[in-house]
Amino acid sequence: MSLKRIAAVVLTGALALTGAACGGDSDNSGGTGKTFEAGTTMDRLSKAQKIIIGTKFDQPLFGLKGLDGKPAGFDVEIGKIIASELGIPADKIEWTETKSAVREEYIEQGKADIVVATYTINDTRKQRIAFAGPYYVAGQDIMVRKDDASITGPDSFKDGTKKVCSVTGSTPAKKIEEYVKDKTTQIVLFGGYAQCVEALKTSQVDAVTTDNVILLGFVDQDPNALKILGAPFTQEPYGIGVKKDDTKFRAFINDTLEKIYADGRYAKAWSDTVGDVAPAPTGPAVNRY
Repeated sequence: MSLKRIAAVVLTGALALTGAACGGDSDNSGGTGKTFEAGTTMDRLSKAQKIIIGTKFDQPLFGLKGLDGKPAGFDVEIGKIIASELGIPADKIEWTETKSAVREEYIEQGKADIVVATYTINDTRKQRIAFAGPYYVAGQDIMVRKDDASITGPDSFKDGTKKVCSVTGSTPAKKIEEYVKDKTTQIVLFGGYAQCVEALKTSQVDAVTTDNVILLGFVDQDPNALKILGAPFTQEPYGIGVKKDDTKFRAFINDTLEKIYADGRYAKAWSDTVGDVAPAPTGPAVNRY
């Protein structure tokens, strides 16, 4: 080989090594193709290629654990989209069940990086954690047995004769207290809505109350036994829970929500999960408080 040829090979190798070194210094993507500010939650999760997402396991259409052991539903799809924006594939998501009573605890203790679990934004919860969103606005409604015409709305509980079931630590459980005569005897609380549904079917309670889209999921499973009144009496903005002071992560999730409203992924997530029982919503404006 000529001296000129040897010199060219050596120079090419040196340039390649220099380029690799520069890339190592500036590339913060961890091999995902996504680059985030060093030290942020986005950077940490993207590099780790893992995210823990809290959701419900007992709510048809939004978060229901299937026979394969994995949850499915609209909340689950929103969680997958957020993970994908971090460069994390769906098979690298660890799903954890976050019942209503433990959602704040899981966020505070790091048992979940985010919680997407029909999680109503309210001021009490914002004292402990922060919310991105809302990404959907539901409304509290009432579900009864198909042949029961005696309950027409929340005022039907004021005479003290009817029992209504909801879930411990939920917004609907607190709200229904305004409509009962005696909350100690009329309100029955369980850890999950599936237990409420079973209690309703076996006439241990007269009604189940929670957000309308959750109830629609149970009616869809057993339309011959159950019906929803279809008269929401609250507004329930669903948010994505993150740690209280993680403003950059919250802003990232808000940016992601606005992006998927525009690019069609939000509408597709709804169509693939809730679309058969409820029309597609318009993504609500996020609250960048």
